[in-house]
Amino acid sequence: MMVTKRRSLRVAVVGVLGAASLALAGTAMAATPAVHTATVAGARTAAAAKPTTPSVSSVRAWTLFRVTGKTTGIKAGSKVTLQQKQHGKWVALPASTPVNSSGSYALRVELGLKGKNELRVVSGSTASPVFDVTVS
Repeated sequence: MMVTKRRSLRVAVVGVLGAASLALAGTAMAATPAVHTATVAGARTAAAAKPTTPSVSSVRAWTLFRVTGKTTGIKAGSKVTLQQKQHGKWVALPASTPVNSSGSYALRVELGLKGKNELRVVSGSTASPVFDVTVS
C-alpha cells in the first residue's frame, strides 16, 4: 500500500478532530453536551426532591441508562435537569425533562467521563441528593 502525503494529512486531520471531539464530549457529557455551568448556591435538598434513582450503579462509557425520581412541591411541567460535578463545580448536562402530573420524572443519560461521577437532578433552586454512577 502506497502512503501519499495527501492520505497522511487526511489521517492526521481526522485523528486530531476525533481526539478534540472526544475531549470535548468527555468533559461535558451526558449525550452531546452544550455545557453551561449552573452552580446552584444554597440549593435545597430533600424538602422538595426525593432521592433520585439511576437504573445502574456502574455503566460502560456512552451506554444509555435511566435516572428516575419523584418530586414533591414542584409543579407538573417544571423542567428538571441533570447536573454532574466536574472539577468541583456542578455542570448542567443536556439531559432534562418536565415533571409529570404525579411529580415523577425519567431521564435518559449517557456519560463519557470515566470513573466515579457525582450526579444530581435540579429544578430551579431545588436539588436532589447526590448519587454516584461509575463509568468504565
